[in-house]
Amino acid sequence: MSVLRNFAVVAEPGMIAVLLRPDSDRAVLSSKQKQMDELRSLGVSLVAGDLANLSAAGLAELLRPYDTVVSCTGFVGGSGTQRKIAEAALLAGVKRFVPWQFGVDYDVIGRGSAQDLFDEQLDVRDLLRSQTRTQWVIVSTGMFTSFLLEPAFGVFDLEQGVVHGLGNWDNAVTLTTSEDIGRLTADILTAEPPVANQVVFIAGDTVTYGQAADLVEQVSGKSLRREVWSVPKLRVRLAEDPDNAMAKYRVVFAEGRGISWPLDLTYNQKHQIPVTGLQQWLTAQGGRIAKDDK
Repeated sequence: MSVLRNFAVVAEPGMIAVLLRPDSDRAVLSSKQKQMDELRSLGVSLVAGDLANLSAAGLAELLRPYDTVVSCTGFVGGSGTQRKIAEAALLAGVKRFVPWQFGVDYDVIGRGSAQDLFDEQLDVRDLLRSQTRTQWVIVSTGMFTSFLLEPAFGVFDLEQGVVHGLGNWDNAVTLTTSEDIGRLTADILTAEPPVANQVVFIAGDTVTYGQAADLVEQVSGKSLRREVWSVPKLRVRLAEDPDNAMAKYRVVFAEGRGISWPLDLTYNQKHQIPVTGLQQWLTAQGGRIAKDDK
């Protein structure tokens, strides 16, 4: 939604469409109604399509009328989805494609990481780099800022008053809010001269786990018990539960490769575009964080 809202600011009505899975469940439709109303108010047209059931060729037919395709699907589609979307964009002959790579630096992490879905991200990069017909842009954002405090991720357990440092307290992680991701993606894709065939790094902040713990304590007004989750410990836990997606992420973020970059290398800093740092984001969430920590 953040990407759509920001593209709607720079595009004429009728120029943006969103692919949505058709849903006949009335309860689901009712819960989505507010979102649908907002999309229509933004001048965004709706295109029906189910990524799970469409072949690459079938998806290509839906994408063919468009100049630029931006994938905002995340990993929920499961293995093979990112390759299929990239293949469909190339089959459709779109002028420009932005794959779902709004995350870490997969080139640095490399193949064979604990998170097996990351290998598919490298497959997509190889596919895009192997051709010249369709321009591509990859926007590397680091971790979504809100995910750092996601209870399931396990870094912050505010109910128990504990924070876990992944690997060690000096490991750094780059964070960007979803709102900034949408705003900066729109800026990158409307830049002159055009940005093409490159990885663009953005960031709201880059902090160590120790610094993040300090900031959460400062905003919440609560002291947190600190515990390091070492890489060996996290690997043992993953071996005990090999299908646990969060356990895979924890290992990658504990190993510390490709998950952070300096702010002075980012598109937003080079172009002096204001973004939301972790302290600012936490302050905006302050009441909820303090309440959850009781």
